[in-house]
Amino acid sequence: MFGLFKKKSEKEKLNDQYKKLLAEYHKLSTIDRKKADQKMAEAEEVAKKMDAINE
Repeated sequence: MFGLFKKKSEKEKLNDQYKKLLAEYHKLSTIDRKKADQKMAEAEEVAKKMDAINE
């Protein structure tokens, strides 16, 4: 209850975005390979941002 108004850190936001993109990639991988590859590229960009924050 005390964490109700706590804002997410930039790292947490990027991690959530990364997980969302990977889920979309997985879903699209059986339907449209080109769009799935685009989602994977976006996920890799988010991963690079997360690595930059960790350094």
